[in-house]
Amino acid sequence: MSEDFYDVLGVSRDASADEIKQAYREKATEYHPDVSDDPDAEEKFKKIQKAKQVLTDEEKREAYDRMGHDRYEQAEKHGYDAGGGAGGMGGDPFGGMGGGMGGGGGLGDIFEQVFGGGGGRGRQRPRKGRDLRTDLEITLEEAYEGVEKQFTVERPEECDSCDGEGHPPSAESRTCPECQGRGQVTQVQQTPLGRVQQTSACPRCEGEGTLYSETCGDCRGEGYVRGEASLTVEVPAGIQSGQTLRMEREGSPSPEGGPRGDLLIDVAVAEHDEFEREGDDLRHRLPISFPQATFGDTVQVPTLDGSVEFDVPEGTQSGETFRLQGKGMPRLRGRGHGDLYVKVQVVTPDSLNEEQRDALEAFAEAGGDEIEVNEGFFEKIKRAF
Repeated sequence: MSEDFYDVLGVSRDASADEIKQAYREKATEYHPDVSDDPDAEEKFKKIQKAKQVLTDEEKREAYDRMGHDRYEQAEKHGYDAGGGAGGMGGDPFGGMGGGMGGGGGLGDIFEQVFGGGGGRGRQRPRKGRDLRTDLEITLEEAYEGVEKQFTVERPEECDSCDGEGHPPSAESRTCPECQGRGQVTQVQQTPLGRVQQTSACPRCEGEGTLYSETCGDCRGEGYVRGEASLTVEVPAGIQSGQTLRMEREGSPSPEGGPRGDLLIDVAVAEHDEFEREGDDLRHRLPISFPQATFGDTVQVPTLDGSVEFDVPEGTQSGETFRLQGKGMPRLRGRGHGDLYVKVQVVTPDSLNEEQRDALEAFAEAGGDEIEVNEGFFEKIKRAF
């Protein structure tokens, strides 16, 4: 089963002509072959154009809604006029009673006033352009300090060849014969409740009121081409992988002349050789020697803010973890820092020189015979390692 035209444009089945036109412009900007990285962009772009062509033509849309997508496509494929009168309702459903109410135009004129006549809606504010997303990788040090990061992003830009108009400056223009230059067309439908008059954007000129003899060859009439922008973003200290930064008005331009969309930057913090991150906390493995674990020692522990001294207690076991308070990552939305957890790993030497072997043998003999060992004996072992 082919994809429904409403789904292609991402609109509801009761969407107005203006909503369909806006959805078409947004989708066309997203999947234009000169702008999109999608390998299927050209095929999707054709579907979008076809969906817009049918749904902005009142007669074709009525037939499409009545027949369903597959039957409509079949009818069109075999040359049948799907937008014709087949299955339609002709004549006055009230048998001429429409003009007998209060000397006016009856129910038909009432519906004209409600749906198509006088006043209408005020001009809506132009929608902003589509938001874009990009990825940005930073180091753990940059996440710790915060950083001003420069990067480039591909995005739709106004076509320089036609200044975003979609046609060359030399193109000849003429008033659209469909709408007589108004940019809107009014259609009248016969319903069980009378005549309904509806005004919508002209499908031929897409609401512009003007037709041009040429289409811009660079942007294919869309007014936008793929461009590359160099931007700078402030990355706050403490940011984590998976969090998103927003740069306002750095996304796609608006097809209606409104403000640009936003650029969403998905941040990834690269893995580090020395530290593992868990939220605002850091973890570090600290290798120490057997004598340091046995007798205790003062060692240097690396942090993201420089090395600090740490006293390894006597009798420390391999795998034991110690907490250095406030030596972790800065808290993004709070005060202070997380903690640094130091896991001690006692390293067994692969080979021993003669001095180390003698020291360990003496230590083993002393421990085995439970004889008193003086401080100089411990210093000898520590020096050996």
